[in-house]
Amino acid sequence: MTTRNRPAGDVDYERHGQDYAALRTTDPRIEARVHAALGGSRTVLNVGAGAGSYEPADRYVLAVEPSATMRAQRPATAAPAVDATAERLPFDDDSVDAAMAMVTIHQWSDVEQGLREMQRVSRGPVVVLTVDAPALYRFWLADYFPEVIDLDQTRFPTIDRVVGILASGGADVRVDVVPVPVDCVDGFGEAFYARPEAFLSPEVRAATSGFVLADPAAVQRGLERLEADLASGAWDEAHGHLRAQAEYEGAMRLVTAHP
Repeated sequence: MTTRNRPAGDVDYERHGQDYAALRTTDPRIEARVHAALGGSRTVLNVGAGAGSYEPADRYVLAVEPSATMRAQRPATAAPAVDATAERLPFDDDSVDAAMAMVTIHQWSDVEQGLREMQRVSRGPVVVLTVDAPALYRFWLADYFPEVIDLDQTRFPTIDRVVGILASGGADVRVDVVPVPVDCVDGFGEAFYARPEAFLSPEVRAATSGFVLADPAAVQRGLERLEADLASGAWDEAHGHLRAQAEYEGAMRLVTAHP
């Protein structure tokens, strides 16, 4: 297994991605929205494909993933992933029916170039699942780990920027809020909006890149506060209603661009 000398994004997934597939799995409710956005496309390119989450099993999928560690975690039934990056897709113009990018554009070195490449190779929709970073400040996690949320503001491109890039290529662009179900099985941060105890697990934090990149001392301070508030009941007094809330409309967005 050949690894890159330097990571393709700001997180080194050769070091930090070993258990990614165990926690960042496909949630069927979010999957249904993604697959609906792909429409009737029969051939789909997944860019920044990771371990293969949200790839449709009923269509022909091509995958691009620069991390060897992530490629190795793809299921045996998944399409092989090409070692390449979004900024230089090794495919001809109009070579697939649709292109998708699932919570990956914040890792790209050049978001504009990557999105334009997706539009270049796709005859049909470009579907991007991403985060509206300012909306993360409404999430209770910001009270305990403000450094993580502040860091994400610098990493995720704004939704306006993503829309602007795609629209400048002549696309009709739609943005939808993606509600997060209370029992979401994809382990991104907001998936645990009603399960705060999960953040005490190092494995859960390791599957969220903001925790990986944040100052460890700041993360430790937040952990101590969260653990204390869970033990005292202070968290439940402030946010306990979320435990019974079926879904949470937070920062997750689905951007769909039709040529």
